[in-house]
Amino acid sequence: MKKLTNLSFVVIAIAVAVIAGCKGKEKLPKGETEVVVPCSGPDFFTTSKYFRSNSMGESMDQVTSKKKALTNARNELAQAIQTTVKTVTDNYVNSRTMNNKEELEQRFESLNREVVDQTLSGIVTKCEKLMKTENGTYKTYVALELSADDLVAKYNERLSKDERLKIDYDYEKFKDTFNAEMDKLSKGGN
Repeated sequence: MKKLTNLSFVVIAIAVAVIAGCKGKEKLPKGETEVVVPCSGPDFFTTSKYFRSNSMGESMDQVTSKKKALTNARNELAQAIQTTVKTVTDNYVNSRTMNNKEELEQRFESLNREVVDQTLSGIVTKCEKLMKTENGTYKTYVALELSADDLVAKYNERLSKDERLKIDYDYEKFKDTFNAEMDKLSKGGN
């Protein structure tokens, strides 16, 4: 009887493993194979808390491949931040009733460039993979991230120092507008 119970347990365990293995495999279209790119995928998408970007660089030189990957990822990150912050500042300025809206928009735009340049120094490498190809070149894959909270804090610090902007600046309103835009990004609304 004990042998039968052990055998039943083994049969059930094998059946569960086979069923789980079958469910995990997604059928691909005929003639296609999935390409898995290191440092990419859902874990490396922008969320409501982090701006993220990823890239790849290839070169015959290992260091150059890394520099290319980092430069491309930083540029992509800077562009995403600038686009988001431009939308936030446009929405923020439009929601406020201010005397000279055009002047305020120009000051925010100038400030935007300064803050993005300053904030990029706070980038964190979330993933880095170095590969050597069969052709003898190096490929570096990187994923970078920047805290959205750190970006808002830098804006607050910089906006609070501008005498003209400080008169009409409302940190909570700006932060709410920023968070709403980040929520859109994390839900795929970009």
